[in-house]
Amino acid sequence: MVRLVALIISIVLQVIAAVIAVKFVRLTKYRLSWILLSLAFVFMAVRKLIQLSEFLRGTPSYIWQMIDEWMGVLISFMIIVGVILIREIFYSLKKAEADRLKTERRVLSAIINTEENEKKRFAKDLHDGLGPLLSTVKMALSALNGKINDPAGIEILQNTNHVVNEAINTIKEVSNNLSPHVLENFGLSSAIGAFAAKVNQIKALEVDFRSNMEGIRLEADKEVIVYRAVCELINNSLVHSGASKIDIELNKHDRFVTLQYSDNGRGFDTSILGTEDCTGMGLSNIETRVKSIDGIFFIESNRGKGTSALIKIID
Repeated sequence: MVRLVALIISIVLQVIAAVIAVKFVRLTKYRLSWILLSLAFVFMAVRKLIQLSEFLRGTPSYIWQMIDEWMGVLISFMIIVGVILIREIFYSLKKAEADRLKTERRVLSAIINTEENEKKRFAKDLHDGLGPLLSTVKMALSALNGKINDPAGIEILQNTNHVVNEAINTIKEVSNNLSPHVLENFGLSSAIGAFAAKVNQIKALEVDFRSNMEGIRLEADKEVIVYRAVCELINNSLVHSGASKIDIELNKHDRFVTLQYSDNGRGFDTSILGTEDCTGMGLSNIETRVKSIDGIFFIESNRGKGTSALIKIID
């Protein structure tokens, strides 16, 4: 009785396994390895049915014993061949994952390039459109300067001239932030150095920048991504960290370019990265962009011990 119950349970389980395996054949795109394994499950269930039939008869025949033995051989053969061939499925899955990552990177790269092109277009429109108009207004104000004798009028003219100068400088600054001409014309090292010098001018903190890449150019998308990352990191230090000193090193060794960044600010708990508490810091955006050029972005910080970051890309 115990053997009968065991046989029935075994048959039920093997039939379920066979049905599930057969359903997966389509998902595996009819791979031979999975077809063989599915057939093995089916034959195992059939074999158990034969064993149940012989058990119920009570006198197992020689023919059915031979069939049972050879079915065991056939099942073993199909399992061995299926297991050997199943690596093709894993290879296909690995290749599909690699293709997916490549596609994601291509899409992200296209988005970044489109974004940068739009920034360049907008910067050009600002510089070439509003710039000349404001310069014309300034020339007109200068022409009026000698023709107004009323002190109140002279003061209004001077204030207006000052506002126009501020507007021209603001347009230049906005245009340069959108599309830094130094980056486009002279490369990454010069662009970071110019940005660091600009930050030093406001005397909010000190930026010490060192590099062995003066005059060395990288691919345009790599230069843009690393430059934007540095700007974001410096902005985070200015706004969030309360740091008084930032150290940046940009170096090229063989085929690798590394950027090491550190500040002496208050630091933060890196466990908040990727959570709602980290909104506005732009760190996940940096990581996504660096990954799009097959680079590595690593950040380390502890409360009261400052923040350090590493960007590593292949030239």
